[in-house]
Amino acid sequence: MRALVVAKAPLPGRVKTRLGAHVGMEAAARLAAAALLDTLATCRAAFTECHLALEGDVADALDANALRRALKGWIVHQQRGHGLGERLARAHVDAAGTGPTVQVGMDTPQLTTDDLHAVAEAASTGDAVLGPATDGGWWVLALSDPSAAAVLADVPMSRPHTFASTRRALVAAGQTVRVGHELTDVDTVHEAARVAGSLTGGHFLQAWRTVTA
Repeated sequence: MRALVVAKAPLPGRVKTRLGAHVGMEAAARLAAAALLDTLATCRAAFTECHLALEGDVADALDANALRRALKGWIVHQQRGHGLGERLARAHVDAAGTGPTVQVGMDTPQLTTDDLHAVAEAASTGDAVLGPATDGGWWVLALSDPSAAAVLADVPMSRPHTFASTRRALVAAGQTVRVGHELTDVDTVHEAARVAGSLTGGHFLQAWRTVTA
């Protein structure tokens, strides 16, 4: 069982652009870096084997030194493919091993080890686990069969129906899909404020306080 984080290197104008429209692109990239740092720390605390499928180069990212330190012991893959769905599918293949792979993004800095352990336990029977996000997407996908992720290439991502479409595609491919609990993805300023308000510590909360000071 392993963690797989799929993320972009936090660069201004390349990440969190909807958030950046309100707080500025550099501030949005710093919030993205903070969210990624929190996600990496939580995944490392939950699993001994951790993979990162990265678009871009950490060396070019904001908070590059902190990210390099956080990635010590991680297996880093470059993302492959054209659309997000194809890149997700190939990331599952790249990270494949024995037992389920629990895949998350960089949009849920409120993620806890309990969240990850609950998904891992639900996936331990061989079922797929898909956790809905409040915007209609999903925040986690756990698969024991990495080839099942191939269906993601044909699922429209970042849509209000992405969760429902992903679930249908997995079921059509023969997967038994268990639905995980819901979390909020941070894509807009309102979502960022909601998530920050639920936190008591961590990089994202600190970055949010700096941005909104």
